[in-house]
Amino acid sequence: MTTADHDHHPDPSHDRDGDGDGGQPDRSSAWQAAWDVLAPVTDLVTPMAVRVAASLSLADLMADGPVPVEELARRSGTHADALTRLLRHLVHRGVFTEPAPDSFALNEPAALLTSDHPAGMRQRLDLGGFGGQMDLAFTGLLHTVRTGQPAWETVFGAPFWHHLAANPEMSVSFDAMMAAGADYAADAVSAYDWSGVRHVVDVGGGTGALLAEVLSVAPDIRATLVDLPDTVERGRQHLAGRGLDKRCAFAGQSFFDPLPAGGDAYVLSGVVHDWDDEAAVRILRRCAEAAGQDGRIIMIESQGGGPGADPAMFAEMNLRMLVLSGGRERTVDQYGALATRAGLTLTDVRTTPYGQALLICQA
Repeated sequence: MTTADHDHHPDPSHDRDGDGDGGQPDRSSAWQAAWDVLAPVTDLVTPMAVRVAASLSLADLMADGPVPVEELARRSGTHADALTRLLRHLVHRGVFTEPAPDSFALNEPAALLTSDHPAGMRQRLDLGGFGGQMDLAFTGLLHTVRTGQPAWETVFGAPFWHHLAANPEMSVSFDAMMAAGADYAADAVSAYDWSGVRHVVDVGGGTGALLAEVLSVAPDIRATLVDLPDTVERGRQHLAGRGLDKRCAFAGQSFFDPLPAGGDAYVLSGVVHDWDDEAAVRILRRCAEAAGQDGRIIMIESQGGGPGADPAMFAEMNLRMLVLSGGRERTVDQYGALATRAGLTLTDVRTTPYGQALLICQA
């Protein structure tokens, strides 16, 4: 049995100008240019091979130098011949090297997959963690495009948030991924003047990564972390590790229920884009109820469609949000429209060097 290799070029010879064909134009160069665009985005073999290598921590096993494949197989609990085929494929794609027959080693791209690399790529690509599961959800993309509904339930058997709640290990992995990128939290916090805030409520704040930044730069502020109970408990531990828990209250609850009152700033960082418009308005209304006339609601989201925005990233994330949870990325104007529906007035928009937007609202 043979299959067409994705690297093989289509043969346009039957369309080339030649004897007796009526002088048809030469299409080979146009076909080649089109193929050069299409070929790299049709390959599923290499993306899955990289994810398997990450899931098996193969880069960690080669950290001290080249390792014979039999030893790699023994240490990774894999089949030696299958592992050889995997690694040799990746070698030809520029990931890992084979300095001697059947012995494999790191190169610079492969080194990005080590567990201690600050890029965090191994954790992001691990098929047993949230990052890998998030990618596998795209095997249900056809369902999403046909129905407009998230693929997650079709692939994993339960809606996104229910699936996380029923799988504690996956929930931990999700929280860890949401807490990654401390530089983005610092970027968002630096764009707002916290000097007039006495009590900040981080709604859907995960394990408190952003809240920790706020408490660090504004030592007189007190805080409340709101998220589901298990996540809030992990947040308590994270903030305790930074010596900040004494200034923070913890509310383990859904943000669709009435929120703790008394804050003068309610922060929603990367929350609203997880939800469709109806659910997003409900969340914003809960924040408006708790904040009252004198409080502020601060949405922090990726800047969609504004100056300096990356349209390709916006398009990808917009598709991801639909596939995973039915959410969507939005422009600043679209977030403002949600705020209006929730009875809020958008009073200010601030952008950050990392392309985030802070939308400040009041009731």
